[in-house]
Amino acid sequence: MQCPYEHALYVRADNDNILLVSLYVDDLIVTGSSPQMIKSFKEVMAKAFDMTDMGLMSYFLGLEVKQGVDGIFMTQEQYANEVLKRFRMDDCNPINTLVDYGTKLSKNEEGKTVDPTRFKSLVGSLWYLTCTRPDILYRVGLVSRFIEEPKETHWKAAKRILRYVRGAMNHGLFYSHSNNSQLIGYSDSDCGGDCDDQRSTSGFAFFVRDTAFSWMSKKQPIVTLSTCETEYIAASSCVSHAIWLRSLLKEIKFEQSEATQICIDNKSTIALGKNPSATTHCHTLSPLPQAVVTPFRTPRAATRSYLC
Repeated sequence: MQCPYEHALYVRADNDNILLVSLYVDDLIVTGSSPQMIKSFKEVMAKAFDMTDMGLMSYFLGLEVKQGVDGIFMTQEQYANEVLKRFRMDDCNPINTLVDYGTKLSKNEEGKTVDPTRFKSLVGSLWYLTCTRPDILYRVGLVSRFIEEPKETHWKAAKRILRYVRGAMNHGLFYSHSNNSQLIGYSDSDCGGDCDDQRSTSGFAFFVRDTAFSWMSKKQPIVTLSTCETEYIAASSCVSHAIWLRSLLKEIKFEQSEATQICIDNKSTIALGKNPSATTHCHTLSPLPQAVVTPFRTPRAATRSYLC
């Protein structure tokens, strides 16, 4: 049966067993709780279509998957190497930070305009690398705002991301075996971070167990008037995603029995989420659904590493 919340995912439940099939064009990823169900599915599909069984997944569309007794490690080290070679950065000096402190980028930067096609190619390659590297997501989203007319400053900022990747080639995501399937989210934002239109950027990351599995960084659609409003808009996006994730997890038999905790580093936003009528300048705000999510105060440093 096709999952109503993710149309590329198909689910089959049989008593306590479950079979999951993810479809991408003509490639299938199959997993489940019963080896017999997986075997039967492969046999049925082999009879209906001309198929090749690739065995235990180790590589898929640029993603390297290393499966062991302790868990599953996903990385894009080989793809990162290819990107570095394509842009002649495979022997560059690695760095530990994505950006110099205090650096701001603008569309009105002075300097020579670089080739937009090559710049778009670099930004697109970096975007695909964020599939397993949420640590570069914010910065990649930032440089992608200048693809129409990139300047040398923007090109250097994008190349700095490559230098950072060069110094962290073996980084990835490790999903350990655990009985804990509690969903927890972290929400954050900057405030008026865009130099051109003064709009802010929202970001969130969701964890199951001890590893991130869903994340986003996106510029907000409006100019906010306070840090509280900025953080509230970011939290609203986070909550909307949490509701979708809860529905998806329920569909694959990982139903969340308790409210999902959303960690926010702004006390005013938490108070406003519980009582939106307390504000006089945000008349369109809706209360956060307390039965589904629980706003929770968290230290600012806890969210900064994944979001901004």
